[in-house]
Amino acid sequence: MEQKRFYLSETDKKIAGVCGGIAEYFNIDSLLVRVAFLLFTCSLGGGLLAYIVLWLCAPKRVGQ
Repeated sequence: MEQKRFYLSETDKKIAGVCGGIAEYFNIDSLLVRVAFLLFTCSLGGGLLAYIVLWLCAPKRVGQ
């Protein structure tokens, strides 16, 4: 059984594919993830930092 992994999305991206990758991982609409990041950024200020960390640390999908 293949283990589920988080990757940056190559097809559903606006900036780097972080929100699209999260949406693919949890099988939800990427708009919901983008709105959650926006709300988290506006209310707590941590959304932008979390996005940048995920962008730098998450692997790109290779070979698919």
